[in-house]
Amino acid sequence: MDIRNIGNLKLFSGNANLPLAAGIAKLLRTRLGNIRVERFADGETNVQVLENVRGCDCYVIEPACPPVNHNVMELLIVIDALKRASAQKITAVIPYYGYGRADRKTCPRVPITAKLLANLVTVAGATRVMAIDLHAGQIQGFFDIPVDHLQGAPAFVDYFKKHQYKNLVVVSPDVGGVERARTVARKLDAGLVIIDKRRPRPNEAHVYNVIGQVNGTTALIIDDIVDTAGTLVAVAKAVRERGARRVIAACTHGVLSDDAVAKINRSEIELMLITDTIPVTKDLAPKIKVLSVAHILAEAIKRNHNGMSISELFN
Repeated sequence: MDIRNIGNLKLFSGNANLPLAAGIAKLLRTRLGNIRVERFADGETNVQVLENVRGCDCYVIEPACPPVNHNVMELLIVIDALKRASAQKITAVIPYYGYGRADRKTCPRVPITAKLLANLVTVAGATRVMAIDLHAGQIQGFFDIPVDHLQGAPAFVDYFKKHQYKNLVVVSPDVGGVERARTVARKLDAGLVIIDKRRPRPNEAHVYNVIGQVNGTTALIIDDIVDTAGTLVAVAKAVRERGARRVIAACTHGVLSDDAVAKINRSEIELMLITDTIPVTKDLAPKIKVLSVAHILAEAIKRNHNGMSISELFN
């Protein structure tokens, strides 16, 4: 990659997803910055930057993935350490933006935690944020600093173009995901189906209607997050009952809480793609395949450092 003033570019990572950070550094033909991120005996995070960053363009790669609260504190403390070490610019690269589902008040007297996290990242000293597939696009407006909202779709599109699935339709598991599904459908020259879903309580989903034709098709369910896999399994069952010949799925962030892997393994889904925005720390079902987004993040970092357009990356 052609990077101007590579000596001024510094990549740092906490412990949340070191393999992804290392992959990004390799693609940028540089190394991860020298930093110590440890815990004190009482569990508090201890950080020291072990190289000069004065006047540098620094990137902190840290998803807010489980253990969420610990990784968020790592991110904030590393940013603070870089700010106090006189880094010129600090970009928080948050591949998975945890707390993103708490983006509005759904009932009285509840927090908007996605906004709280945005405030914390900004106050810590970040001058820019990069994230992949925010749960809701409006989260960008929670920040008072620039946000580059990157897409995980290119990784999926490349895969499905290579494997050439026939009679493909792209399924949005809810109304909120229609824009994401439409983008993938356009790039794959496929039809679009929308699920009318209700969520009576957290991590529980009921499918009421399937809007569009799935009979005789290969149904590709596109979503940003697979957590307990309840929605995914319910949607897969619904489209199969309505005549879909095959069901595959692609979700950017594989949270995979509780027995999600077992649910997917028992479901109508024959293949599920996730990305490495969240590190894989458990045995996956044979149906689950992990794709890397390191090339997407590396290209975005390169373009930002060189003062180039990032939106052109997804056109």
